[in-house]
Parts: sequence; structure tokens; C-alpha cells
Amino acid sequence: MPGKNQTNCKIDTRRLLQLAVAVFVCAAACSRPAEAPPAPRPSILLVTLDTTRADAIGPEAAGVDTPAFNALAARGQRFRHAYAAAPETLPSHSSILTGLYPGGHGVHENARHLSAAHPLLAEELQRAGYRTAAFVSSFVLARRYGLARGFDTYDDDLPADRVERSARETTDRALAYLRQPSSGQPTLMWVHYFEPHTPYAPAEPFRSRYPKSPYLAEVAAMDEELGRLVDAFERSVTGPVALAVVGDHGEGLGDHGELQHGHLLYQSTMRVPLVLAGPGVTTGVADEPVSIRRIFHTLRDWAGLDRTDSLLRPSATPEVVLGEAMKPFLNYGWQPQVMAVEGRQKAILAGRLEIYDVVVDPGETRDVSADATLSRPVSPALRDYPVPSADATRDTGPMSSEDQRKLASLGYVSAGAAPVVRKDAPRPVDMTHLFEVIEKASSLFVAARYAEVVPLLRRIVAADPFNLDATLRLATAHSALGQNSAALDAFKKAAAIAPRSQDVRLYLALHYAKGADWSLAAPLLEEVVADSPERLPALEGLASIRVKQGRADDAIALWQRVHALRAPAAGELIQVGQMAMSLQRTDVALAAFEKARNQLAASFKHDLELGVLYMAARRYDEARQALDRVPAQHPDYPMALFKRAQASVLLNEPDRARRIQLAREKADATTRPLIESERLFSGVGR
Repeated sequence: MPGKNQTNCKIDTRRLLQLAVAVFVCAAACSRPAEAPPAPRPSILLVTLDTTRADAIGPEAAGVDTPAFNALAARGQRFRHAYAAAPETLPSHSSILTGLYPGGHGVHENARHLSAAHPLLAEELQRAGYRTAAFVSSFVLARRYGLARGFDTYDDDLPADRVERSARETTDRALAYLRQPSSGQPTLMWVHYFEPHTPYAPAEPFRSRYPKSPYLAEVAAMDEELGRLVDAFERSVTGPVALAVVGDHGEGLGDHGELQHGHLLYQSTMRVPLVLAGPGVTTGVADEPVSIRRIFHTLRDWAGLDRTDSLLRPSATPEVVLGEAMKPFLNYGWQPQVMAVEGRQKAILAGRLEIYDVVVDPGETRDVSADATLSRPVSPALRDYPVPSADATRDTGPMSSEDQRKLASLGYVSAGAAPVVRKDAPRPVDMTHLFEVIEKASSLFVAARYAEVVPLLRRIVAADPFNLDATLRLATAHSALGQNSAALDAFKKAAAIAPRSQDVRLYLALHYAKGADWSLAAPLLEEVVADSPERLPALEGLASIRVKQGRADDAIALWQRVHALRAPAAGELIQVGQMAMSLQRTDVALAAFEKARNQLAASFKHDLELGVLYMAARRYDEARQALDRVPAQHPDYPMALFKRAQASVLLNEPDRARRIQLAREKADATTRPLIESERLFSGVGR
């Protein structure tokens, strides 16, 4: 029999086999070359060029030199047939920053608000570890419109009393940001240039270089700043750099009867420059049509988030590029317009179908719809594009008169009334003779130049009798000029066009509210407020009516609703303060007067009321300060002295006896009995 030691030395073949396999795996793993670390994510510069036609910039542009853009195109990829999603600034930028067409994100015209339900590019890159900054050059892209989400810095700080800033001013702000120390994070920077936008006002030396084309002069000035920006960005950030430069829409310059943009879908306003440079970019020129909405996907690809729909990746199937121009539909009730581009064929649906071969006919002078056939994907894309509801887009948020004036100064004026949409509506391209008249009339109306606007509005209504916006503006202009009969006649026509229109009720009520028939306004305004609780003009008008009715409590409540929707004017705050004071609502009155004083600073004239309210609230030190600011020439100065003497006693001031004596010396019929009966003064100074 084997001994004990022999048993312990028996070989465990299963254990030996496991050990051999482990050694083999380890050896194989150790002999493999180490995997390369992932490439660092690039810092990304996105530059959007407002109102820039594709044929006005780049190596193929005629009549203008754009060396900065040309240099980027030479080392990157230029897309010869890139298309805007809409021919207006805010809708187009909303598409760039969401990856959606306007039919998806819901912003179909300027002065609307992008819903927070749609994630923005900056939000995604911020979560991925990017530091994010934006520098915009126009009020059209102010943060109030919803594009600031996700940006650590959103610089929309325009110079005082201006609605835009030059490309040089914006570049200076961006470069100042780049000079700040960073934490080593990759950077996403979006810079928006507003040139070349009407009114064209090119600076020297570009004005002299292009004396016959101020538009091209502004393009050249913008290009110089583009070069300065790109150079500074590449020198300032660490690691790889990715660049995307794209136009948001073009400019008509008279093509197809459109001087500016926003009304039509032809190449002049929809075909835009686009160049990419950076990691993964194929150098050269791409001829396939692409939508600028894919900038969103491309920048997400650069950031390592998702490759889907990126312009860095070749598409398996040709893209059907869509676009819309809904301003004429939403503002005037004309036909909605949708375009689809596939290959060299472009189709526009606006009441009827137009088809163009944009390669052989880039000016779209020959409609070949009688002979051409749409491809299988294009027909449903046109048919199924979501046309917005005109009624649903009118009241997307409060806009002050000052905001309207700012937009008007840039040539952007939306209608004030929801249009009547009808099947026999005119096609926008057939109404080009009215474009300039409508834009001029809109600007004059917002500027309250009513005598000048009446003839233009009459001309519009004569040519387009169902244009509710023009008819209502005509009625309002007559009302403002005191032409009561003409105003009521125009309001009657507006009611015939749109019998159920909330806008007709509102503007008719505002007409009544300022005249002898003001009592007729109340039921109309009550209806509008019930239907649209945030309709600012209705709330303001009803608040004024409540004052006339002697219903101060209701008026205060309405003004508070107004001020929750927009920043209150100092005069409104003072009115609320006075009403609340008469009702002994000290807290409401104090809040209103304090806000008014913050706005008016040294020109505030209601320190007496403020002092009295502070006394009522037992805030004696603040009462002392307010009453000391009341000037001796104030008509109620004796009351200020009386209240100041009260505050002096309550604060136990050393000179309280002198202040009581001064109040007695300056007393009037109102304050004399108050002083004699004031218990606080008993035994002080006598």
C-alpha cells in the first residue's frame, strides 16, 4: 500500500489544466499591443452668418472677396447645395440648434418662443463636459426666445438703444471670453453675425470697395471678422478644433420680386453657405443637397455623442431636404409654402406645385412641373409636412410695444391678428407687388405714424380684401387719429371677414375704451381675457376700465397679472401704488412704489407716499430716509414734515423737539389739527 506521503504527492491533473489555461490567456493578453487611448474631443466653433446667400460668399462668389471663408473651404468640406429650414432668423437657428425642421420644433416665424420640450445642442454638450458660450448680434435671437438653454455664457447684451451690433463688436466680446482662463474642458462656442442684414450700413473701407452693393460690402466686412475669430479660437483652445460656418438664410435682392427674405422659398433666400473643417471631414466640395438642421447632428458627432445624420458620415440614401416659409400664411392668410429638394430637383408646394432643375436653372426661371415627375419619397414629404395652425400661433407669449419696435427696426414685424385661412387664398409669389408696401406699412404702424400708414393700409386692403391684419390696423390707425366714423367702418369690415375673431373684439374694445363709449369695452375685454388669460393688451385695457368703474381692487389684481407677464413701467407701478394706498393695502402699495423708485432713481417724485407707507409698516428708519428726500417745494411738504416729526420721536432722535416745532411752524389746514392731537408729541419740546 502506498504510504501517506505518496498520497499527498499525487498529481491533480484538473487543477494543472486550469493553471495552464490561465497562464496561456495571460500570456496572450500580455503579448497584445495596448489599445490607443480615445482621441480627445475637439473644441467646436459654430459661426452662423445671417442673411447670407450661397452665391455671395466663398470661392464661387461673384463681385466680392471673402478670403477667410475661402481659406476654411480650402481645408475643409464645402456643401454647394445647403438649404435653410426657413427664410427667417429665429426659425432657422432653432433648426440648427435642435436638429428639427420648424414643423417639428414649432417656431415658424420670428418673435416666437422655442419650447423647452425640445433639447438644444448646448444642453447636450454641456452635460457631456463642454464649457459653452454664445455671442449673438441681434435682438431677434435674444435669450427671451428660448435659445440660451445650455449655454454657460449667452451674450445678447446689445449697445444701449440698439437692436443689433456689428460683427466687429461681437468678435471683440468672443475674443475677450477666449482670453479668460479655462479648466481644460473642450469648448463649444457659437458666434452669430448679423451682417449682411438690412438696413445695410457697411463700415469703411468696405463701403468704398463695394460702392454699388452695400449688401456685398457687409458680407466682406463680416468675412474679415470671421477670419479674426477663427484665428483667435484656434490659438486659444487646447487640443483639436472643429469648425462649422453656415448661413441661416439668404436675401432676395429682387429675385422673384422679393427684396429681402421671409416670404418665398426660392434659391436666393433658401440656399446658403456651409463649410466644415476639423476631425473626420473629407476635404473638397459636396454636391448633394443637405439641410442645415444637420449641423446639430454633426456637432454631436464631433462631441462623441451620436453619429446619426451627421454630415461627417455618407448617407445610405439621398436626403429629401425640406423647408418652409409660413410667414405669409400666418400673417396674411395666404397659401402655406413647403419645399422639398432631392438631387437636382426642387419642388415648391404653395397652392399649386412648382418644380425646378436647380443645377441647369439655378435662378428657377423655368417651372417644369408640367413635364417632370416627383420621386416616390418627395410627394409624401410635401403632402405630410405639418402646416401650423394660424390661430394657435398668434399668442405664444407676451410682447411689449418696445419689443415690437425693436423688431420693426430690423424689418421684422409680425401681424397683430390671426388671419382668416381660406382655400382660395392667394399664392405668396402672386402677391410680390405688396411685399414692400406691407413691410413699410408694418414699420410705420409700429412707430405710431398713423397718418402716413393709412394710405398704405388702404392700398393693401384694396388688393387683398380678406387681409384681416391690414383691415384691423387700418381701423386702429383711424381710431388713433380720432377718426371715429372711419374706425368703426373698418372694424365692421374686419368683423365681416372674421366674425368669431378674438382680435376683432380686442381692438374694437380698445377703441371704445378711450372714448365716451368706454363702458362698451368692458364685456368685450372680459370675453378676450376669459379666452386668453395672458393676452396683455386685453388685461391692460380691462385694468383701465376697472379704474373708471371705481373697482380699484379688481384693477390692482389685473395690473399684477400684467406685471407677472412683463416688466412693469414706472407709471403703471405708481398708479397701482396709489390705488393700493387708497384701499389701505400697505404691502401692495409699498412694493409698487419701491419698484418705481428703483426704475426712476433721482427722478422719482413720490417719496412722500413712500414715507407714509413705511410709517404704516413701522419701518421707521426707511420712512425717515424717504421723508428727508421730499423737497420743500412739494405741495404737500407740511405733511412730509409732520410724518418726519413722528418718525423722529419713534426713532428717539436727538433733534425730535426741533422737528416737531418745524412741523408746527409750517403746518397747513390739513396737518395743523393732526399735530395738535398727536400723542407722540405730548411733552416733547414743551
